[in-house]
Amino acid sequence: MKMAAATVRGLRLAYADAGGPGRPVLALHGHFGRARAFAGLAAALAPEFRLIALEQRAHGLSERAADLSPDAYVADAAAFVRALGLGPLPVVGHSMGAVVAFRLAARHPDLVTALVNEEGGALNRRPEVAHPVLDVRDWPHRAPTLAELRRRVEARGIPDAGYFLESAVERPDGWGFLFDYDAMVRSQEALIGDWWPDWLAATCPALLLHGLDSFVLPTAMAREMARRRPDTTLREFPGCGHWLHDDDPEGYAEVVRAFLVKV
Repeated sequence: MKMAAATVRGLRLAYADAGGPGRPVLALHGHFGRARAFAGLAAALAPEFRLIALEQRAHGLSERAADLSPDAYVADAAAFVRALGLGPLPVVGHSMGAVVAFRLAARHPDLVTALVNEEGGALNRRPEVAHPVLDVRDWPHRAPTLAELRRRVEARGIPDAGYFLESAVERPDGWGFLFDYDAMVRSQEALIGDWWPDWLAATCPALLLHGLDSFVLPTAMAREMARRRPDTTLREFPGCGHWLHDDDPEGYAEVVRAFLVKV
């Protein structure tokens, strides 16, 4: 996937484009994520589909912004699709990106033909979700090596820092993350809420993917989301957690591909 950038709503937003003649698919990462998290899916979908992954505001190489509300993310995604002339198209999202995706479908139905929701809950608050915010403000800002940065993050209770290390870069004073710690906490706090109205308002076909070992999306909620929303298929992944695209990349890609070829 090749990196590029577009100015959207006054912000410079980076994105990764798989290229090719295939049908466009928009991908939206979760908090702390980057566009390149979808590289494996892009390869699995080619050549029938051309995956374009947006690095959302304050993430990756995209510009930082004071407004980190869910509405701002949705407005960015809508403007990005229109600016590149991509829509209407299927949208794939993970976690926060999945919430953005189904809210995009609810508010801009002319842009979205189908949804793939990986671990994006319709209700994001305690007690339904035990830990809606991961407080990273005490994480190390620099480490001498990438391995040491991993060790220091995992020492703070993260069992596998691989997902976060996608955003790690080497700077003159050592290895650190692209994202701002305070901004990530504020963005997560802004996502706390009841998103059921948007989940139910989006009427396009949807695929809901859930890792049965997830600590973010409860299984009972995932099943209720599929039951209450028409034209929604739930696929559960045993032995997988919140980042099921990493836990079972081949199974994840196979299910997504099978869904997209039908819509």
